[in-house]
Amino acid sequence: MTTTWILNGLTIDPKTGQTVKKHLKLDNGLVAEWLDGSASPDVGGAETIDAEGKLISPGLIDMHVHLREPGFEHKETIATGTASAAKGGFTTIACMPNTRPVIDTPETVKLVLDKAEAACGVRVLPYAAITKNELGRDLTDFEALKDAGAIGFTDDGVGVQDAQMMKNAMTLAKSIDMPIIAHCEDDSLVVGAAVSEGAFAKKHGLKGIPNESEAIHVGRDILLSEATGVHYHVCHVSTEQSIRLIKLGKSIGVNVTAEVCPHHLLLSDEDIPDSMDANWKMNPPLRTPRDVEACIGALEDGTIDIIVTDHAPHSEEEKAKGMERAPFGIVGFETAFPLLYTKFVKTGRWTLGFLLSRMTSDPARVFGLNTGSLEVGSPADITLIDLDSEREVDPASFLTKGRNTPFTGWKLSGWPTLTIVAGQTVWSEEQGILKSSEE
Repeated sequence: MTTTWILNGLTIDPKTGQTVKKHLKLDNGLVAEWLDGSASPDVGGAETIDAEGKLISPGLIDMHVHLREPGFEHKETIATGTASAAKGGFTTIACMPNTRPVIDTPETVKLVLDKAEAACGVRVLPYAAITKNELGRDLTDFEALKDAGAIGFTDDGVGVQDAQMMKNAMTLAKSIDMPIIAHCEDDSLVVGAAVSEGAFAKKHGLKGIPNESEAIHVGRDILLSEATGVHYHVCHVSTEQSIRLIKLGKSIGVNVTAEVCPHHLLLSDEDIPDSMDANWKMNPPLRTPRDVEACIGALEDGTIDIIVTDHAPHSEEEKAKGMERAPFGIVGFETAFPLLYTKFVKTGRWTLGFLLSRMTSDPARVFGLNTGSLEVGSPADITLIDLDSEREVDPASFLTKGRNTPFTGWKLSGWPTLTIVAGQTVWSEEQGILKSSEE
C-alpha cells in the first residue's frame, strides 16, 4: 500500500461547524495523520493530491441500492453500478436481493461478492432474501447466508404479507444477531396502482396507492420487533403515518431504525408533469407536500436515521411504456449529494455537518460498519467534493446504465470530484473509473 497526502482540503471543525483547511495523510489503507493547513508536511516520495477548495468527506454510504445483477444486466451490472456509485462519492453500498436468481443462497451471495471484487473497488455489502425467491412462503437459511457474507435480510421490492412469517423471520434473525430490513407495503391496497392516492391520481383518473398501505406494515412490524427484540429497519419511508409509528416505537424502546430517499425529501405528487413521464414513477410513490415536510422533519429530529438512494436503474425502453405500465424506480447515485446539498445546505436549512452525518457516520452506526469516519486509524474511505461548482444534471453523462431520473436539467452544486476506497483512488473527475471488470 502506498502513502498518500491529501493537501489543502477543507474539513468541518467539530467545535464551530465551520470549514477549515487541513492536510490528511493516508497510509496502508488507513487514515494516518491530520495536520493544520498552515503546516508544511514532509511528503517525501508519497503520492500527493491537491484538494485546494475541495471538501474532504468520509466516503458516502448507501444502504439501499439495486445493482440488478444477476439476471437484469440490461438495466445495470455490478461493474456499472459500482462505477456510478464511485462517481457519486459512495465508497460503501448495500445491494438488494431482488435479482434473478434472487439472492437467497450462499452461492448467489458469493457471486455478488466475487463480481464486486472484480469491479472498481467500491465496497458492496449484499443483503439476502427473507423468503425463498421472495415469495413469502418459506424462510431462507439465515445462518448459511450470514456465513456467506450477507449483512441482513429483506424481501425488498415486495412486502412480507404474512405476519407469522415476518415474526418467524425476526425471531430467527435475532438469534444470529442480524437485522431485518423491510419493504413495507400491503399488497391488498396497491394492486393496479402506479402513483400515490393524491392530487395527480385524481387529476388523471388513476388508481392511487394510499399512505396506509405503507404504514400498516410499519405498525405491524414495530409490534413484532418489540416482541422479538430484533433490529428492525424500515426501507424508504414516505408517509406521515409511518413516521408517527416509528417515533412511537423509538419512544418505547423498540430497536427500530429508518431511512429516507432524496426524492421523498424534494418532490411531491404535485410535481409530477402532466406528460405522465414514467421517470417520476417510483415505489414508494411521490406523496403529498405534507408527507414531504413530515419526512424532512423526521430526518431532522432523528426519527429517520439515514439517507439512502434506492438507486433503481431501468432501460429507456422499459420506462418509455408510460406511467401505468413502466416499472417503478429511478437512479440516484450520481445526483444524491448535489441535490441535498443544493436544496438544504445552500439554503440554510441544514448544516453541512448534518447532511454528511446522515450519509456517512449514521449509516455506519445503524448497521455496525467500521467506515463513515475520518478519525486516525479508520479505513481511508474518502470523497472529495467541490461545493462551489454548479452544473446541470445530465443523464447522458451518467456511468450507470439507467437514465431514469426526474432531475434532468436541475442546476446543482456539491459535486464529488474524487473517490478513494481503503486508500486507493477508484474514480476521479479527470481520469474516470480506474478499474473495471466490464469488457
